[in-house]
Amino acid sequence: QVQLVESGGGLVQAGGSLRLSCAASGGTFSVYDMGWFRQAPGKEREFVATIKRRGYNTYYADYADSVKGRFTVSRDNAKSTVYLQMNSLKSDDTAVYYCAAGPGTRRAADYDYWGQGTQITVSS
Repeated sequence: QVQLVESGGGLVQAGGSLRLSCAASGGTFSVYDMGWFRQAPGKEREFVATIKRRGYNTYYADYADSVKGRFTVSRDNAKSTVYLQMNSLKSDDTAVYYCAAGPGTRRAADYDYWGQGTQITVSS
């Protein structure tokens, strides 16, 4: 079993930045691709970003169009941690953000392991 613990959420003004962290324990972090998803009240959980392994210590990042150019996903296997750097935040980014370990797809249902979620609130 893999446990994922998220941190870094909070309140930020539009145009500001935050970095989310997702630390894994209880499993071998390096064998999983990682994803970030978010869910606003009354909405479906939506894809934000994934980071997928392409080769030895080589990864490919995939982003939703809504965050492309503003968000950056990265991972540190030595720390068993994945990050989501969020810049130029907008009010529409307000949501609960979840990290997930699994196949690195855009589909939330494909993932077996999830973080507890962390609230991001962007004020306009």
